[in-house]
Amino acid sequence: MRIVLLNQFFWPDKVATSQLLTDLARQLALKQKVLVICGGAAVARTLRFESDIPAEIIIVRTKTFAFGHSAFARIASYSSYLAGTLWQGIFVRQPDAFVTLTTPPLLSIVGSLLGSLHKTRHFIWEMDVYPDIAGDIGYIAKDGILARIAGIFLDWARKRATAIIVLGEDMKCRLIARGIPEEKIRVAENWADGKEIVPCPFQQGPLLVHYSGNLGFAHDTDTIKEVISRLRNRRDIRFVFAGGGPRRPALEDFCKDNNLNNVEFRPYCSRAELGSSLGEGHLGLVTQLPQTLGSIVPSKIYGIMASGRPLLYIGPSKSTPARHIEQYQCGWHIQPGDSQSLEELLIRLAENRERISLFGANARTAFEQNFNRAMGITRVLRVLEERPQAAQRNTSLAESVRGERP
Repeated sequence: MRIVLLNQFFWPDKVATSQLLTDLARQLALKQKVLVICGGAAVARTLRFESDIPAEIIIVRTKTFAFGHSAFARIASYSSYLAGTLWQGIFVRQPDAFVTLTTPPLLSIVGSLLGSLHKTRHFIWEMDVYPDIAGDIGYIAKDGILARIAGIFLDWARKRATAIIVLGEDMKCRLIARGIPEEKIRVAENWADGKEIVPCPFQQGPLLVHYSGNLGFAHDTDTIKEVISRLRNRRDIRFVFAGGGPRRPALEDFCKDNNLNNVEFRPYCSRAELGSSLGEGHLGLVTQLPQTLGSIVPSKIYGIMASGRPLLYIGPSKSTPARHIEQYQCGWHIQPGDSQSLEELLIRLAENRERISLFGANARTAFEQNFNRAMGITRVLRVLEERPQAAQRNTSLAESVRGERP
């Protein structure tokens, strides 16, 4: 058997989709051959790193233009990868299935074409719902001609897919609203590595609100900017932003222009350093614009929960993070724009830390019971194992990881 995984980003890139796909590829490679068609790595000396990849994983890197945040750079990078992937996919020998993620946004169309060409299964792993997310953040007009055309082709691929993997019930509802049959959709939430990220003691000193990862166009920054400004004179509350993203420069400029000294900006950390980075904070900050409900599901919540830190979520009430906070009592949910409530909450927590420890312990318990790496991969493997004759399945791939503990 040969599984072909398609995504522009793969190991050793640090973006979330790369790390999740690498975890899945490593597990698949224990049982069968795995081919990954991806773009050029975002780091130099790729060959040195690839010696760490199991021999069963074959990595084909297509020649792509450098990825950037400008419209021209994105289009050039996406287009070159799509063309290269289609060409490479035509010559794949005896594929058992194609699995496409959503970078670039039109990749599922290529996967559908390749699945038809090779007369094999095609699975879509939706990390973001396109074209919805592009319209939600104002990148394109929601009802414009581009969104309509892209939607027609993407929904065509979805309806032809063997199954569609989504990251939460909110994302499932978004696809159903697009007319995708519910029976094609499987919810398989993302994960973190509970061995790499472990709880550490809370630090003494100021209450530290910690944001880790990409700060993109789908994230609410206005609410947190207002609170940072309001709390500028409190020495017992500080903010750290570790990572990058298109919204980060504006946030940095805002803090600089207003002489805000209660915030610190750091670069991305490696996956090996993520646990210690998250552990520096008392609260793990996650934000989401209300209009993006269901078009994205923030995956950074699982790393925060693994670190034994409570979530501080600014976003819509029906989202996956808000549901987890309510179900597991593992953090606090603030509506976007409600800077007053957020300010009052942080002051209370700075003066009384007991609930932070309690909710942090709840977060780790919920993580161990639901979102560790083994459980997350198992959820995806179960979908990939689906065949018309379920009774004729071979030994379950999922069995190889069910006994793994975080």
